[in-house]
Amino acid sequence: MNRLAIGVDLGGTNLRIAAVDEQGKLVEKITLDTQVSLGRDHVIGEMCNAIQRMSDKYKNSAPLVGIGVGVPGIIDRQTGLVRESPNLPDWVDYPAQAAIEQRLKTVVILENDANVAALGEKWLGAAKDCDDMAMLTLGTGVGGGLVVGGKIWGGANGMAGEFGHTTVEPDGHICGCGNHGCLEQYASATAMVRMAREAVSRDGTSALARALHSDPGFSAKSLYNLAAQGDEDARRIFRYVGRCLGIVLSALVNSLNLPIYVIGGGASSAWDAFSPAMFEELRRRSLVFDATTVQDPNAIHEGAAAHVKPGSGHRTVITHAQLGSDAGLYGAARLPMIAGS
Repeated sequence: MNRLAIGVDLGGTNLRIAAVDEQGKLVEKITLDTQVSLGRDHVIGEMCNAIQRMSDKYKNSAPLVGIGVGVPGIIDRQTGLVRESPNLPDWVDYPAQAAIEQRLKTVVILENDANVAALGEKWLGAAKDCDDMAMLTLGTGVGGGLVVGGKIWGGANGMAGEFGHTTVEPDGHICGCGNHGCLEQYASATAMVRMAREAVSRDGTSALARALHSDPGFSAKSLYNLAAQGDEDARRIFRYVGRCLGIVLSALVNSLNLPIYVIGGGASSAWDAFSPAMFEELRRRSLVFDATTVQDPNAIHEGAAAHVKPGSGHRTVITHAQLGSDAGLYGAARLPMIAGS
């Protein structure tokens, strides 16, 4: 009998829960408001009630493998504590895993949301043919995840992969983590909007200024639409985003020499706007990337970075994620399926 796992993607705005079978078929998915303002006990209660309903619905038709939960923030695997989460402000040193297990009366696997997104892309997405990969997620912030040997690699305490807090501008914009010039301050959707506002403060008569002032909901997508229409101010911002991504990716490629690096998250939909500058920076900074790839101009728009150089042994691929916003759901469901293997 085909078994099911339940995956949870807990965000600061939405709480998404899915039942996924062992072949990767999404059987059911529900989305709820996270309602962070009502406190962590309310969020945990709503989550557990929804998980229980979904579990009860399928218990007679498919055995439940387990439950995996992706949470934004720094997770201490050994204790199940959420050390810090910018999108869940009252979850500081919060024993989230124990709180969930106590309500559901079963074992739950807790993991960082970018890590489970990486696992999802490794299982069913852009890296499905690779056991070793890294992922950057460009959303409200910039997250990161590492998969080694087919499993999430979390380091000594499960906190590895915080690529968004790599410094790209030593004296740059202050980050919520306390550092200055983190990648998150230059490649996240939030940062893109901030940089647009900074550009408008220097020139209030530009097309970008008119668009920003006329649209109360101006977003990274709005900025991308302007870039696609040829607005030079918007294009300049995305070139800078690409440069900063290239700086961090070049360090990862030189240090890890993995076969594939995947870029996902909502802001990655601007791929064709930032990726040319990203690849240019990579070729300039990474001797490993330069030694293992030849640039394919058509591949930028298709999602693949480059092809293997003759005699290089293997290629280094940097590509766009394939699973979209469901990567975290698939990865979270995958956690109990591979636990103990």
